[in-house]
This record gives sequence, C-alpha cells and structure tokens, in this order.
Amino acid sequence: MTEHTQRGFLARIWFGFWDSINWVRRMVFNLLFLALVYFTLSFLFWGDWIEPLRSNTTLVLQPQGFVVEQYTGTPFERALDDLSDNDRPETRLRDMLQAIELAKDDHKITQMLIDVRQLWSVGMASLQELQIAINDFKTSGKPVYALGSYMDQDRYYLASLADEVWLEPEGLVWLDGFASYRNYYSEGLDKLAVDINLFRVGEYKSAMEPYIRNDMSPADREAKRYLLDGLWQQYLDSVAQNRGLPVDVLERSINAYPELIQNQQGNTGAVAIEMGLVDALKTRPEIRAELAQLGVADGHGSFRQIHFRDYLYHQSSNDSSRGKIGIVLAEGEIVSGSAGPGMTGSASISALLRKAATDNEIKAVVLRIDSPGGDAFASEIIRQEMLALKEAGKPVLVSMGNLAASGGYWIAMGADEVWSNPATITGSIGIFGIVPTFQDSLAKLGVHTDGVGTTELSGGFRADRALSDSAKQVVQSIIEDGYQDFITLVAENREMTIQAVDNVAQGRVWSGQQALERNLVDQSGGLQAVINAAAIRADLGDDYQVEWVEQGMSTWESWIVGWSAKLLSNLEIDPEMLLSRSQLPLPHQLETRLRQQLEPLLRQYEGPGILAHCLCLSPQ
Repeated sequence: MTEHTQRGFLARIWFGFWDSINWVRRMVFNLLFLALVYFTLSFLFWGDWIEPLRSNTTLVLQPQGFVVEQYTGTPFERALDDLSDNDRPETRLRDMLQAIELAKDDHKITQMLIDVRQLWSVGMASLQELQIAINDFKTSGKPVYALGSYMDQDRYYLASLADEVWLEPEGLVWLDGFASYRNYYSEGLDKLAVDINLFRVGEYKSAMEPYIRNDMSPADREAKRYLLDGLWQQYLDSVAQNRGLPVDVLERSINAYPELIQNQQGNTGAVAIEMGLVDALKTRPEIRAELAQLGVADGHGSFRQIHFRDYLYHQSSNDSSRGKIGIVLAEGEIVSGSAGPGMTGSASISALLRKAATDNEIKAVVLRIDSPGGDAFASEIIRQEMLALKEAGKPVLVSMGNLAASGGYWIAMGADEVWSNPATITGSIGIFGIVPTFQDSLAKLGVHTDGVGTTELSGGFRADRALSDSAKQVVQSIIEDGYQDFITLVAENREMTIQAVDNVAQGRVWSGQQALERNLVDQSGGLQAVINAAAIRADLGDDYQVEWVEQGMSTWESWIVGWSAKLLSNLEIDPEMLLSRSQLPLPHQLETRLRQQLEPLLRQYEGPGILAHCLCLSPQ
C-alpha cells in the first residue's frame, strides 16, 4: 500500500487541502509571471511604426479581387487574416473613396496610378462612385495614370478614368457588352418527376422561371433587354466621355472587333491603340521608369509610391465636428434574425439602427443598401426601425449601391429620401413563393405516401405529397396579399396611386436612371452626395464626421489582435511562420522597413561571402 492510502481520514483531508493551496499558489505566480512578461514586451515593443509619407509620392489605387461594400467574415476573422497577410481577395469601396478624397488635397501626393491587374469584379454603380471621386481628384490638377494587362469591361471602365491608359504589349482590352443568360430546368425536372408549384404576383417576376420553363419568357426577355440596353448605353457614354471619343465611333469599333483583330494579325495591343482605348503599350520596366520620371525615383529602380490602404494609416480623423452622419450597411440577402457580414439580418440591422438612434453624436443616418431582397417580414422589421429613427428626430436617407431590389426596395420605403446611382439595379416590386414536391420522383423508386389527417390541410405541405388545391389557394392568397401590401406601401411613400405603382411594378427590374424617370427614387447620385444631403437635413453644413455603424470586435478580440499585430511588427517576425500558412507577400509597411534595414547590412559585405534572404516581394 502507498503512503497516501495509509494516512488516516483527517490526514487525507488536511493534505488534500494543502495540495489545493499549493496548486492555487502556483497558478497565481504563473499568472503574475505572464503578466510581467506581457508588460515587459509592451514596454519594449508597443509603439506603432509607420513610414513617414514623403513628398512627390504616387498614390497607387490597386483594388484586389472583388470590390465590395463590406468584407465577408467577422472583424476578428479579418484581423487574423491581416496578421498573416492572408487577406481574402476583397477591396472595400469605401476605403478607395476615402483615400482618393484625402489624397486630393494632400500636397505630398502628386499623382495617382490606377492598377487594375488584380481586380476581379466590380459593379457598375460602384464604378460610377469611383468615377465621381477620381474626377473630383483631377480638379486638384494632379495627373492620373492607369495600367493593365488583360482588361475586361470592369477593369477597363476603371482604367478609362485616367488621363493616360497604358497597356502591356501582350495585353488585351475586351469589351463585348452586357448579357443575361441562365439555365432552364423544366425538362430536366420533368424527367426527375419533380412537381414545381410556383406562386407569384407580377408579370415580370421571373426569378423562378427556370424551374417551370425551358426558355426565357417574352415578358422577361422584354424587361431584361430594356434593362441591359440602358446599362450598356451608360457604359458607352461614360467610356466615350473618358476617352474623348464619339459614342457612335466607340460602339462601331466594338462591333467591328473581329475585323480589326484580323487586320492586325491577332495583335490585341495594336487593336486597343487603333480603337483609341489606350494611349501607349508599355512594359513594366518602362512603366516604372515613366512614373519615376513623372514623379520621383525611389532608389530601388521604381517610383516613390504608397498603396491606398497604407495611405489611410497616415490619416487621422478630426474629432472637433459638432455632429456625425451614421452609415448603416444592409448588404446581401435579407433574412430573419441575426446574420454575419454579407447577409442582411433583420435583428442585426435593427440593432445597428437602434445604436445609431441612441448615439447623441449621430445627427442623421444613411442606410446603404446593396441587396437583392429576401424575406418580406424581415424587410418590414428593418423598415419599422427606420421609422423609429425618424420619430426620434433623425433624418434617414437611403443610398442604393449596385443592387436594391425587391425586399431591398421595400426597406427603402422607410427613408426620408431615396437615392440611387444611374446603374443601380432596383425595383422588382413583386412576390413569389415556390414549393417543390417529389411524390412522383419517389414513386419511380417504388416509394409511396399514404395516411390520414383531421383536416384537408393536414400534411398538405409534405414534400412527398402532391400539393392540394386548398394548400395552393392558401399560398396564392398570401402571395397576392403581400403584393398588395408592397404596392400600397410604395404608393404611400412615393405619393403615387396604387394603379400607377402597379404599372411600374409587376416584379420588373429597372436601372437607377430608369427608376428615377418612374418616380421610384428621389435623386440620382453617389454615396457622398447622399451624405451631403443628410448633413443638410440635419443642419450640420460642412462640419460633420462620417461614422460607419457596424459590429466591431469585442474588447478581448481587439486586445488579442492589437497586441499581436504591434508585437509582430516591431519584432519583424513573419506571421506566416507562426501560423503555418503558405508563403505570401509581406505587408507593404513591413516590406519597406525590411528593405531599409537590409541595405546597410548588405553594404557592409563588399568582399566574398554568402548571404541569403527572401523578402517575397511582388513586382511593381
């Protein structure tokens, strides 16, 4: 027997108590030790380090991936990705707009370079926002240049905003117009014996047509053609104006592209020059040398530059204003309850609107909508919160982004003013419901459903039973009532008759310009124009700040991310090593700092020797 089991009962209690005391003592001392380590490291490494902004610097506007209103993922997830330099391929529109606005009056920024090589996709309305900002930047007299290799329509629209557009010699500009094609499944579903029960109100409410048809309906074809023709004309008008070309000449050259490319023996760069789409064909070394001559060389074979994200770090907000304009973002499908970034949850957005309502510094609110719609009841919950904001004496304005349709438009009916971009896709005032059933599919497999119920509706919505006439009547009645509620709501808020609303509703989708012509919105303009209008309504004049009202990180999450970022930056530890991620380019600021510290080291080794170092730098 062990010594422990030989002890008496009281002795075992005593020694157990003593062991517990020792365990607590060790835990307390360990915590004190960790706290001491933390404060020591904080004292040594806590300071932020940002390279000073120097004169004759080029602002590089280089969007990466998708241009979005809001990042996907929570703020904490985004921060962890930033630490590892493993950013998702997304660029926030607001960040580019803010950098352009600040750089306009910054004497240290002497020119701008638009680099579209890493851009994947951006909406037409977002491009129009950027056009407003870049044209305003040009009023400062600072030149804007653009470069690209393969430029599709999104990339080229952004590049065309520059004073000069440069294309790499083997590059391509591809403009082929707008199209709307999709698959239709009716025949395939028939072969699978799936019974599609579609309920809708609105001749043009075509979202679910692929499940009941094998081709586009005449109504949908009419509506899509009108929408796309309008958007394409906006595109042609903007690009032609940017490039100083007659619109008809630009349109003819696009249609004649096969002939032009044949005449140039497949030389896509030469065709871009001939069409007047670019000013010169330049290699990357030539572009770097040109920008260094136009601005100033950086001593590393390139030009003095700063990425727009890094540029924002140099700016500090002014807290002396007497009021704020709060911006709440409703992006993505509208759903009930709470939802993360990329979705518009009724509870989540309502909480943000209430937060804005109780913030005494926020004098007006702009709801930025970029949503295709979704749950009608969830949309109404958000609209009611907007009405509560107005009752609290705070003006509420809506700014439509790329998309504000169906439920997204429903939400807008809670605002004092509704603004859209000319290229916003909006409207779709209509309601649908779809109930697929699989009784015939199961029957082919030898599976059958039978039973009893106490009413005709009992079990009426089972997926393995055909929808009864009574069930269909219930759904259709609810859909029709919802449509009447929708057009009545629009009529009341737009000061139109119900018949007038019905004439432009029926589920039809309009561009922002077309919606303005039909009184579905009040004004046409970008986000900044809406913010200015909100400031006027709140009697703030030009003395205000803009604050994005959104869910941030918890105190604990902020502490972890902030401390880790500062520690890693000051220790110059590559976070990739710590997080075991794949090797990626270093952050811009750390890259610059390492360059500065390595140069003196390299100059010391003039004789024979071996040095090895990988900065993992991407070419400019």
